[in-house]
Amino acid sequence: MARYTGPKTKIARKFGQAIFGDDKAFEKRNYPPGQHGNNRRRGKKSEYAIQLMEKQKAKYTYGILERQFRNMFKRATAAQGITGEVLLQFCESRLDNVVFRMGIAPTRSGARQLVSHRHITVNGEKVNIPSYQLKAGDVVGVREKSKSLETIQNSLANSSNVYEWITWNNDKMEGTYVSVPARIQIPEQINEQFIVELYSK
Repeated sequence: MARYTGPKTKIARKFGQAIFGDDKAFEKRNYPPGQHGNNRRRGKKSEYAIQLMEKQKAKYTYGILERQFRNMFKRATAAQGITGEVLLQFCESRLDNVVFRMGIAPTRSGARQLVSHRHITVNGEKVNIPSYQLKAGDVVGVREKSKSLETIQNSLANSSNVYEWITWNNDKMEGTYVSVPARIQIPEQINEQFIVELYSK
């Protein structure tokens, strides 16, 4: 499936946030791209433009294409709970996202690659589907043959993030997806209500 492979700093500048992780280029120029990017008198955005931008931010953040994102929204609408929150919970429950959150990979795109290349297991079985939806209690680990990979070792060594809904055992190189995170436990700066309003039109 096609993925965005263009300049990530440009996208981060568009949203005014380093949505792909640490970005030194973004820190130097954290204003919108383009000829008039640093002009503070930019025109006021319409309601639709704000809603669309929030949806695009969510899609770029989690690396999800439109059709997949729309299907996820439909599932969130049918599920119990607040639609916007459920949508973000679905995004957070993706295998590639949890691999990233556990620190096995430094970025979500890196996590997606590890999953696709069969380096990751779920409950002891190899899973190569990045969008695989984890359930509470699932154990995510690094395949035995892949534990010595330099990229994984370096990522784990530099990882300092701790999430209440995930546990990690560095000796076994596996962690547990303890529970679906509550909205307050999801650090992403996304206004999910704007996405709900956009799709509800």
